[in-house]
Amino acid sequence: MRIFGFLGLLSAATLASATHLPPRNYTSHDYYAVHVASSTSPAELAAHLGLTYDGPFPALQDHHVFKAPKHENDIVDDAVQELKRRRRKREVGIEYHILDSVRFNQKQKLKPRHWKRSRIPERHDVRAKESNAVKAQREIANKLDIKDPIFEEQWHIFNVATPGNDINVTDVWMQGITGKNVTACIVDDGLDMDSNDLKDNFFAEGSYDFNDHEDLPVPKLSDDRHGTRCAGEVAAGRNDACGVGLAYDSKISGVRILSGDITDMDESLAINYKMDKNDIYSCSWGPPDDGRTMQAPGILIEKAMITAIQQGREGKGSIYVFAAGNGAAADDNCNFDGYTNSIYSITVGAIDKDNNHPYYSEACSAQLVVTYSSGGGDSIHTTDVGANKCTANHGGTSAAGPIGVGVYALVLQVRPDLTWRDLQWLTVMTAVPFDQPSDWTQTPGTGRTFSHQFGYGKLDAWAIVEAAKTWKVVKPQAWFWSPWMHVKKPIPQGDKGLASVFEVTEQMLKDANFERLEHITLTMNVEHQRRGDLSVELISPEGMTSHLSTARRDDEAPYGYVDWTFMSVAHFGEKGVGKWTVIVKDTKVNAQVGTFTDWKLRLWGECIDASKQKLRPIPTEHDDDDHDVIDDHPAHTTSVSVPASGTKTASVNPSDMPTRPVNQKPSSKPTNTEQAAGSPTPTTTATVTTTSGSTASATASPESFLPSIFPTFGVSKRTQIWIYGSIGLILVFCTCLAVYLFLARRKRLQSSRDSYEFEVLDDAEDDENARMLAGGAAAGRNGRRARRGGELYDAFAGESDEDLLSESEDGDAPYRDRDEPYDEKAAHKDDGSDAEGSNASGSSGGKRQ
Repeated sequence: MRIFGFLGLLSAATLASATHLPPRNYTSHDYYAVHVASSTSPAELAAHLGLTYDGPFPALQDHHVFKAPKHENDIVDDAVQELKRRRRKREVGIEYHILDSVRFNQKQKLKPRHWKRSRIPERHDVRAKESNAVKAQREIANKLDIKDPIFEEQWHIFNVATPGNDINVTDVWMQGITGKNVTACIVDDGLDMDSNDLKDNFFAEGSYDFNDHEDLPVPKLSDDRHGTRCAGEVAAGRNDACGVGLAYDSKISGVRILSGDITDMDESLAINYKMDKNDIYSCSWGPPDDGRTMQAPGILIEKAMITAIQQGREGKGSIYVFAAGNGAAADDNCNFDGYTNSIYSITVGAIDKDNNHPYYSEACSAQLVVTYSSGGGDSIHTTDVGANKCTANHGGTSAAGPIGVGVYALVLQVRPDLTWRDLQWLTVMTAVPFDQPSDWTQTPGTGRTFSHQFGYGKLDAWAIVEAAKTWKVVKPQAWFWSPWMHVKKPIPQGDKGLASVFEVTEQMLKDANFERLEHITLTMNVEHQRRGDLSVELISPEGMTSHLSTARRDDEAPYGYVDWTFMSVAHFGEKGVGKWTVIVKDTKVNAQVGTFTDWKLRLWGECIDASKQKLRPIPTEHDDDDHDVIDDHPAHTTSVSVPASGTKTASVNPSDMPTRPVNQKPSSKPTNTEQAAGSPTPTTTATVTTTSGSTASATASPESFLPSIFPTFGVSKRTQIWIYGSIGLILVFCTCLAVYLFLARRKRLQSSRDSYEFEVLDDAEDDENARMLAGGAAAGRNGRRARRGGELYDAFAGESDEDLLSESEDGDAPYRDRDEPYDEKAAHKDDGSDAEGSNASGSSGGKRQ
């Protein structure tokens, strides 16, 4: 019966792998995502655990789905932990067990749906008067045979009210570049494939509904309009329905995930769905933009995205476009969103038809570019749900993201060989800065100007397509990771900050096959009683400052940053060699205090030698297991003045230039954290923890209480006292032990001599005394009267230090688990006697786990 059951599971597995995974019912069943060693049969694992095998993940290698009727416990993890417990208790041996093949397991839990990043502003009448711009627009429509009824209202394509404030695409169309042979996937709340504007370009094979587990992502709920509107911006056809998309000859698919609660497993399946067919993924959603949330994708979602980056588009990498977020009015920052601050995402913010910053569009160092959306009295005009339905009210960064998707579809038609990183490089090098107040700064790596509010500027379809025609493909991605820097110091409040410095040497990057920078990520831990009071800056060796995080007025979380990763695109093109300085500030003087615990720097960029560069390994949940490793990078503390920015301000807009990213609509009066126009650049006095790859100076630092010849171990005075005090106690103990052994040995030798002293006997008493002496000696042996150096000597007799403290390669050497009580009797070696209390073996013979 078991064989037939196993074959049944195997058949189900084969069927599941050939089609979609079976639909999931989270009401009746629990589901488990499990990474299993490739040598293990998932069906056999299912049989062992009493689970049903649903099938493999379509894209993640050796990842499988199992299910069971609803149960409070975590069946897989409980079994794995029970095996570990039994091994610790030596209830089972260490021979291979099928559960040893489990590399990762996660019971799936429904999580709240993501927020759609749309806005519906007040609608004004913006009908254009007859002008030269209107005549030019109509002339273009005639040349391209555009008869779409709302084309003249699509100001983001051709702005007749404020000429030049548009995406600059019509001359690209004139060249026949309209998105042919490119497919964009709208990951959203569905897509109306029956719309007259979309049906000709709809790509069913690249579509799926992960909310209702159906083949077609049909909008069903009353608010399932978001995805259709986004799709219209990209690929609405050139016909007699509504308007046109920026890539009106491209294909459009839909993946539905926003119409209900989903699990990490469903989201991971969705985020790279049909990555061999879909080229670009449009994601106009994310965690709540409420100024209080910090949320990143789970490990399954991260694995899925990296898999698509490495394998999608025949290895050139899928393109991910994320809307930056609509929480600027709530002091939100897109670096608190783990989707928009991913190095694999092109994060797109919004500007309105007048190139102004809308009140909602978030700023952050991870934002690459901006493009058009709602604000200034108008919105994006596009397709809506219905056979021939249009809308004039699509907005928010939700509308800005798909405009970027449409432009990238045009680029890929011209250069399908470009990688995901080439698209980012082209965006950096062709984005257009514009005359709006912000923290525009000329970047040392590329000479381009960057703003935390607007990225590298606004997307220009003509400029990026023309640049793509002659663009040289970048070499594969390389990376360099610093060790964990352990700071563990309180953060001063107010104007001062706590800084830590890590120096990257040229040799380090050479060893990593690393040539030039693209992305910077910084993972850190900060303990704080009110997270919203914190801000973080990163200063590169070439003086460019990234504002990794900003204070948030509504963030009352009673903890700081827990292994949170920030990202910056402001350092494209830099070499990366030199001192990187991270500064943590506690911006409010109040009772809520904090400690800067540790941080880790990661540099991502182009490799030196493409032939030697390998793909980044797919991450695991144990990637930072070296978190608490004390490395050979000792820390020293001192006080220095750290400039807020080491770069010159670009001449894009010399007046009213704020000194930090602005999270709200600019006003004429600076806030407490902004600097008035024309005032000097401030400097910040910072307590600096310096960490470098070079050997520390021999001069004692203020944190050392001993002469400089003694190492500080990179810890505080109190910890040094504990370390050296412990060493002193150990030395005292060893000295006393040596003295005790010496005295015990002398006593044993003296006792031995006394036992064999004798007097000269008379001949008459000789025989009797000889018999008594023989009997006494025998009694001494049998009764253990002659103690050989005391119990300590007996316990270790016949064994060397090496025998006791080391373990042979075959695991047969004695070993005592640290969790087991010491058995003094079991420690005695048998010396060949039959005395009471003797033991035939030494310490327990179990193997080290």
